[in-house]
Amino acid sequence: MNHADYLAHDATALATCVAAGDVTPAALLDLALGQHARVHGRVNAVVRLMEREARARVAGPLTGPLAGVPFLIKDGVQDYAGIPTTYGSHSMTNNVPTRHAHVVQRYLDAGLVIFGKTNLPEFATRGVTDPVLYGRTNNPWDLARTPGGSSGGAAAAVAAGIVPMAAGNDGGGSLRIPAACCGLFTLRPSRGRVSSGPGIGEVWFGASSEGVISRSVRDSALALDVLQGAEPGDPFVIAPPAAPYVELMRRDPGRLRIGYSTVSPIGTEVHPEAVLAVSRTAELLAHLGHDVEEAAPAIDGAALAKSYLHVYFGQIPAAVRRAQALGARRDDVELMNRILVTLGDSVSATRLTTELNRWNEFSRLLGDYFGRYDLFLTPTLAHPPITHGTGDPSAAEQRVLGFLHGTGILGVLARLGLLDRTVDKIATDNLRYVPFTQLSNLTGTPAMSVPLHWTAEGLPLGVQFMGPFGSEERLLQVARQLEDVQPWFERMPGMARG
Repeated sequence: MNHADYLAHDATALATCVAAGDVTPAALLDLALGQHARVHGRVNAVVRLMEREARARVAGPLTGPLAGVPFLIKDGVQDYAGIPTTYGSHSMTNNVPTRHAHVVQRYLDAGLVIFGKTNLPEFATRGVTDPVLYGRTNNPWDLARTPGGSSGGAAAAVAAGIVPMAAGNDGGGSLRIPAACCGLFTLRPSRGRVSSGPGIGEVWFGASSEGVISRSVRDSALALDVLQGAEPGDPFVIAPPAAPYVELMRRDPGRLRIGYSTVSPIGTEVHPEAVLAVSRTAELLAHLGHDVEEAAPAIDGAALAKSYLHVYFGQIPAAVRRAQALGARRDDVELMNRILVTLGDSVSATRLTTELNRWNEFSRLLGDYFGRYDLFLTPTLAHPPITHGTGDPSAAEQRVLGFLHGTGILGVLARLGLLDRTVDKIATDNLRYVPFTQLSNLTGTPAMSVPLHWTAEGLPLGVQFMGPFGSEERLLQVARQLEDVQPWFERMPGMARG
């Protein structure tokens, strides 16, 4: 198998080749490492190579549905025993787990050959991937633009042809945003579908789910078959699918009622290309026989954004305390996350609990919507992939923020409750380009991003579908229908093939 052959196969096909004896796992690993070496200096997707561990894997027998396929995991949540999980932060370089996360063990049990970890923003708090620790990751479609975040390294690695599929997780859009930026498919499973253990019960109060970014729907279906199912000690157990997802995916979903919206839930601008992506998808769905009409859930998007921001207020201070217990200093954490720590420390337990309780309100309202519609279609992104630095505080603003934080003034203002407007601005600025994805996280419902649109500039721009709790099979069925009539597998950036 040569480089071109490697790119022409998805993970499912590569596993079939290994099982048939047409290629060895060692040869596939060489191809993946060779592609990484060719593109790394331009993309910076893989921030830690694990070649020694991978070579040991391919030297022995491998079993499972994905035996021998090269694979990458994300440097956050997905613990690999003996390898640091840094969360993209200088403060966590001493965080070395002693056992695999359940998802990592399931990837290994499936026969995947893990040979590296991918980049993410510090503590996964942004929709771009630019940590100080490892440097920014570039979008293979346009190196001046972001691949999204927080699973930006995973998406960039798949788009650049290093691997056909890579692991990520999604606490506010962190699978869907980078998939949409990089012309790839992803499915964020329902809350509890995949275990977050053993080190964590529920990531970000249950807002985050584990999954993969891939080039084909069937790869994502197979990965979900590998990952789904509870482990002992998990907070709750979700009902298993009626059959393997790779089988369910091929079934006809029937005639569905699909609502759609292109209006930003937080009142910000939506780029004409994002509107066009949805309108063309709606036409395609109607051609496939579905009933499609403009309709959105009756949910206060601004209130949901503030509730989502309180995820950060609860989680980032706790993450930094953990880092400090490992010997980290205050300056080992990036400035904007230090500010989030200050804001989080000022939030009362009552306020945090109040915001978490609102998630139930959003879930009930979304449940009412799904009583009338089977799926909800929106843009994944409100804007094509942005250029690096777009929306970041200026150098002068960062100096002012650093001064206020360093002197303790910011903390005083926060404790006095005088920063509500600042919090509103953080919510708007943080979500301006990605306002559509957080609804599924807070409600625990499954959602996918499908690569159906490329802009006039040749940039990918995915569309998002959400479904009711536990409806992964329906989403996969619709994705397969769309993949059949408007395939995207062959669309890769030139640098991947060069």
